[in-house]
Amino acid sequence: MFFLSIVLCASSQTSLTDKLPIDPGIKVGKLSNGLTYYIKKNGKPEKKVELRLVVNAGSILEDDDQQGLAHFTEHMAFNGTKNFKKNELVSFLQSIGIEFGSDLNAYTSFNETVYILPVPLSDPANFTKGMQVLQDWASGITFENSAIDDERKVVLEESRLGKGAEDRMFRKSYPLQYAGSKYANRLPIGKDSILKTFKYDAIKRFYRDWYRPDLMAVVAVGDIDLVETEKMIRQYFGSLKNPVKPRIRPSFPLMARAKNEGLVLTDPEATNIAVEFTYNPQKDQPELTLGDYKNGLAKRLFSTLLNQRLNELAQNSNPSYVYAGTGFGSFARGYEAFSGYVVAGKKGTDSALSAILTEIKRVNQFGFTANEIERGKKQLLASAERLYNNRDKTESARFADEYIRHFLEAEPIPGIENEFTYQKKLVPEITAQEVNVLANDLKNNERLFVTVQAPSKNQDQLPTKEGLLALTEKTLNTGVKAYEEKALAASLLAKKPTAGTINKEAKNDALGTTELYFSNGAKVILKPTNFKADEIVLTGAKKGGYSTYGVADKLNASFASRVVQQMGFGDFSPVDLRKFLAGKQASVTTNLSGLSTSINGSSSIKDLETMLQLVYLNLTAARKDEGLFNGWKEKQKASVEFMMADPTTSFIDTVFNSLYQGQPLAPVNFPKAEDFDKIDITRVLTIYNDLTKDATDFTFILTGNIDVEAIKPLLGTYIGSLPSKGKAGSYFDNGVRTKKGVHELKYYKGAEPKSFIFNYYAGDITYSEDLKLKTEVLTEVLNIKITEELREKIGGIYGGGFFGGITQYPYSQYTLVLQLPCGPENVDKLIAAANEEISKIKNNGAEQKDLDKVKKTMLEKFKVNNQENRFWAQSLQSIYVDGASTNSILAYEQALNAITAADIKATAGLLFDGKNEIRAVLYPAKK
Repeated sequence: MFFLSIVLCASSQTSLTDKLPIDPGIKVGKLSNGLTYYIKKNGKPEKKVELRLVVNAGSILEDDDQQGLAHFTEHMAFNGTKNFKKNELVSFLQSIGIEFGSDLNAYTSFNETVYILPVPLSDPANFTKGMQVLQDWASGITFENSAIDDERKVVLEESRLGKGAEDRMFRKSYPLQYAGSKYANRLPIGKDSILKTFKYDAIKRFYRDWYRPDLMAVVAVGDIDLVETEKMIRQYFGSLKNPVKPRIRPSFPLMARAKNEGLVLTDPEATNIAVEFTYNPQKDQPELTLGDYKNGLAKRLFSTLLNQRLNELAQNSNPSYVYAGTGFGSFARGYEAFSGYVVAGKKGTDSALSAILTEIKRVNQFGFTANEIERGKKQLLASAERLYNNRDKTESARFADEYIRHFLEAEPIPGIENEFTYQKKLVPEITAQEVNVLANDLKNNERLFVTVQAPSKNQDQLPTKEGLLALTEKTLNTGVKAYEEKALAASLLAKKPTAGTINKEAKNDALGTTELYFSNGAKVILKPTNFKADEIVLTGAKKGGYSTYGVADKLNASFASRVVQQMGFGDFSPVDLRKFLAGKQASVTTNLSGLSTSINGSSSIKDLETMLQLVYLNLTAARKDEGLFNGWKEKQKASVEFMMADPTTSFIDTVFNSLYQGQPLAPVNFPKAEDFDKIDITRVLTIYNDLTKDATDFTFILTGNIDVEAIKPLLGTYIGSLPSKGKAGSYFDNGVRTKKGVHELKYYKGAEPKSFIFNYYAGDITYSEDLKLKTEVLTEVLNIKITEELREKIGGIYGGGFFGGITQYPYSQYTLVLQLPCGPENVDKLIAAANEEISKIKNNGAEQKDLDKVKKTMLEKFKVNNQENRFWAQSLQSIYVDGASTNSILAYEQALNAITAADIKATAGLLFDGKNEIRAVLYPAKK
């Protein structure tokens, strides 16, 4: 652990020096060549296995001529291996239902490279193929010279995506922050100059040196047999060999600062004023014993409580900043540093930095209160209990990620059962001293690296480097007052509502639902499931949203739900409500959209009543707080003040302004700072109450581990009692439309050589569920072609593609968007290539191989989603509120399989008819 000064006292029952065990449900082993493996049988989701290849090698191991090649190696793993030629691997994996980028992926960081391969087991042979793929990545990447040259363009496009104000300022501060360490000049993306020109042997040398079994782990978690999986790992990885003279895999130290250091940076495209600070890094030590584990719990408490204090400071009538947060971490493995980040508001950088450092100083001087620590303990235990209750329904990917961290960083993996046992015992024993002493360790480890990053136009209002350091020093040495908090209300509701009655009950055996119709006009749909042992998901919706209001109320209505959430409900401000709910697993949010009034929530079984009380509060007791409202307005104004300095944001804003041609009721996509001064708190509350205080036609859906009979009285009390005006819900069409015809827009902004293609296709169409599904298939077929042609063949993009679909309300329409971030030199070529793919499908239909891939992928996703409470809640809302047919769930597979290439041809002809298009392109600013 980072902080070693916590004094731990062993109890009579358990010794804190006891070693933490490894979960007995995991098979952990090591082959004779040094390769480590982790295997766990887990049935969530069913018939699927999560495979990972973990390589303990990243950019920190690159030689000077290899900067960026650890990441480039990751790219080459998808561009030709021993058993899969270039492009064959992605194509094969798509054919078994694995989506490139979403499911199939990888990442490279400073210290590791991880390959992610979730494999559907609908065909057991897929498991063997998955192991073959991992073996190829481990030892069989071919690195053909032509493939390397092709991939240079793609990697450079990925590099281009990251360029901009934030990157420019980061590249000035980062080398100073990590000065004296190799980390200072080994960013994983590397250097463009090297990516363009490196010799072929440089990347092959990296692969030879570092992709070796003694630096690798294979992880397999899923619906598998442990014994057979271990045999497969031995079969596929036992023959891998280490180099005869392996290079030593070193660790890389960080240098401690001898004094506070600072930097003030500006950029014309920066979108906010931010201050960051990092304390001196210290060596981290792994959690090996129960004592280490207890220290870790204390540190989690410290971080949680400090961030709650900072959040509380941001939620007042006169906030010193827009947002602030702190945490422990580091880019450098084996080291940990405490750091903070704060976005300044109208009071500027001095106020923001002073506020966050003052709060750290307050904790250092007075510690956290007993009430704060008790609330924090309740939160820890409630989270641990819910994880324990759902232990047999935990997703395989979550376990896989945990085992990766164990291999790379020695994170303990005692298992959910053991961790719950430890926390039940250790959390109550954590003392205020054990938490508060962490602040003393911070005090002993000062010597901060502080940076300010801001828009150039604000340069005159920023401190100098010397002023920044002087403020830091002064704040850390200024006395403060102790933290004070007010008493909370004793219960969520002042009095229990008078329960309503159930007028009618019905069952839908096909959907497995129970329908309850209450006397106030509300309807509740119950769907008991066993997807999670301790989860209940709630959604609720009523037709009718803020689009019914006119121009005078446009801003009041658009921001109504956000404003109300900032002020709280009943007797509780948001901060007070968070404190009251400590230790409870229940949350609810309300949202007003143009079309509907909706509510979403979730809870554990034992906190179901609390969630329903929150529903009642949200829909009946919006709170008026002028101070919090004014504080929210000032934060919002600061957040958007410089938004249009970002070239892409400014471009998209211009596109949408063009699309809607100044229609007064057009949606607010990017608010301006002055918009917030036009919002009236009284009018906001009137609109919110108009839309929420009428249960008539409100449909609530609960899915999860529900006892139908036991829940009925609670539903009567908190749903059946909601006020009702008898006004039926209906969707309202306010007449807003995008402009017709074909239009082109060229927009010039930005210092970097970056372009953005944004093609918008829209129009009226006759809605049907059949056409909706065909449109989804069409977009996915097109995205396969975008990857194959525009990325792999042309090398003009790293990512991008089509999205959109057709909607029924408030009027039947389709909207498709093509987005392609790219270089300005490739704009015309990429547009032509995309149009060619559209034309091919319009003229010939989808290629059968592509159609089969899309169907398989969509079906595999559906099988996973079909075992999720949230998916069922949303699907049932579509059925019971929007009138979707039950076949949208029950006959999904048949409908999907029935789609033909000719169907996709016809759909493309409908949607790409050439009548309504916006062809917009962002170019760099003219010089």
